[in-house]
Amino acid sequence: VQLQASGGGLVQAGDSLRLSCAASGRTSSNYAVAWFRQAPGKEREFVASISWRPSTNFADSVKGRFTISRDNAKNTVYLQMNSLKSEDTAVYYCAADFSGRWVPSRLVAGYDYWGQGTLVTVSS
Repeated sequence: VQLQASGGGLVQAGDSLRLSCAASGRTSSNYAVAWFRQAPGKEREFVASISWRPSTNFADSVKGRFTISRDNAKNTVYLQMNSLKSEDTAVYYCAADFSGRWVPSRLVAGYDYWGQGTLVTVSS
C-alpha cells in the first residue's frame, strides 16, 4: 500500500486549502485514514480521521474549521482546511489503518502506512 499526500502550499491566515491522500495498491475501502501534522521542533499530532463507516473525528484545535471526507471510488481522502491560522503551519501526513478498528486511533502508533507529507505554511 502506498499513500500520496498532496495539496500543501503557502497561504495567508484566513485562507483555505484542501489536502488529498491517494491510496494505491489496495482496492478495499475497509480502512481508516487519519491526518497528522508536525511543526518544527514539535511532536507529530493528530488532526482528523475518517473511518470506513464513515465516521469522523477531529482534534479540538481544528474542530469547526477542518472537515475530512473520502471518495472510495478514487481511494482518496480529503482534508478541507478553512480559516487557516499561523499555528496550522506544519508538515501534514496522511496515514492508513487496515485493522478494521471501529473507532480510528488518534495515535501515531495506530497506523501502519504513511504518506510522505505535504507542507502547509500559513503566513499571518
